[in-house]
Amino acid sequence: MADVSDLSVLLQIEARALEAQTLAALRFTIVNETHALTPYRQAAMFELDGDRVRLAAASGLVSVANDSPFAVWLSQFAQRLPRDGAVHCLDHADAAGEDAKSWAEWLPEHLLWAPLPDRNGVSQGMVLYAREQAWDDATIQLVQRLHATYGYCFAALHRSTQRSWTRAGKLFKSRRNRWLLFGALVLGLFIPVRMSVLAPAEVIALNAMAVAAPQDGVVGSFAVAPNARVKAGDLLFSLDDSALLNRQQVALKSLEIARADAHVAQQRAFDDAKSKADVAVALGRVREKEAELAAVDTQAQRVEVRAERDGVAIFADTNDWLGRPVQTGERVMQLAQPEDGGILIWLSVADAINLELESPVRLFLHTEPLSPRAGRLIEASYQASLSPDGVAAYRLRARFDEGAELPRIGLRGTARISGDWVLLGYYLFRRPLASVREWTGL
Repeated sequence: MADVSDLSVLLQIEARALEAQTLAALRFTIVNETHALTPYRQAAMFELDGDRVRLAAASGLVSVANDSPFAVWLSQFAQRLPRDGAVHCLDHADAAGEDAKSWAEWLPEHLLWAPLPDRNGVSQGMVLYAREQAWDDATIQLVQRLHATYGYCFAALHRSTQRSWTRAGKLFKSRRNRWLLFGALVLGLFIPVRMSVLAPAEVIALNAMAVAAPQDGVVGSFAVAPNARVKAGDLLFSLDDSALLNRQQVALKSLEIARADAHVAQQRAFDDAKSKADVAVALGRVREKEAELAAVDTQAQRVEVRAERDGVAIFADTNDWLGRPVQTGERVMQLAQPEDGGILIWLSVADAINLELESPVRLFLHTEPLSPRAGRLIEASYQASLSPDGVAAYRLRARFDEGAELPRIGLRGTARISGDWVLLGYYLFRRPLASVREWTGL
């Protein structure tokens, strides 16, 4: 006989089953909360689908994958179990040869096969409980009593679901209701909506100043980190000056040699009038070497690149630039003001719509998808170009509305750009119509 504690647990589980609002909640209660009444290692619930049984729930899982090896074998095994509406105890020793090997691999030794009867005693589904200990008579009686409640709840929820679909079906069986629904759909196509389009976007500085390489060379070192604040005159990066130092030493030695040759030519000119012409040549060579040395010194002074104004140094990564050859005018980084943030949008040619300046823009950042930022369109390119993703797109820029919280420069997300007001039908069928015209020319 069951003791008072078992009966208390039984009543609690029955109350939970009666409180279930959906079949999914009831299935979860059956395969998981029955454990409080009788411990088991695994539980699986099956529902009848014609003459077949279908695995509907398993203990410890939110949903079941019916194509997994265990689920496939378990469904086949349950298909061969009795459906006479009685509770059956199954032992591994009594298993047939085709099931014994898989049973030993997937399930414990003792099983309990319990039906879910309706008010007429007809099984609507079955539950399989598995554990290492044998099932005693008291436990079987408790499980049978509990499954009577489970079956009642299952039948009630199942009928409620069927009635909902039946009412919906009856509603549309009426010719009048079908015409009303069709008319409502047609009228809905004339609802005015605002044309909008989605496109990838990035937070940028609208008036950023480019910092470019002052001359050809190789990037040697960086004095700032990405997104670091700098002041006017601060060192940003330096080019490798080893080649310039070598050229400077060579030019200095060449100048010393040229001066020595000029001095010798001047000394000769005192004794030999014909040597006076050599003095002019030697002095010209000295001026040439001085000019070469001055050019090398000027290049050496331009090795270090400093900030021309206060701002934030924007570039990807120092390792992307160290040791990389650069050409004169090649952009290495940008100096931007954090309060000068804006939105850069790449609108693909296939999604392009008519846009006017000051069109509303909403930016949904990947980091804050539930907190969109509002802005206005301030620039739209007339010619498409390749976006960073390699897609032909128009380059759009937008500014944030006054008072909006400015995100960090460099964040990415998705922007929604709103255009003119159109009918809902046009909004829904614009792309299909464009595709039809593209293929047919009509």
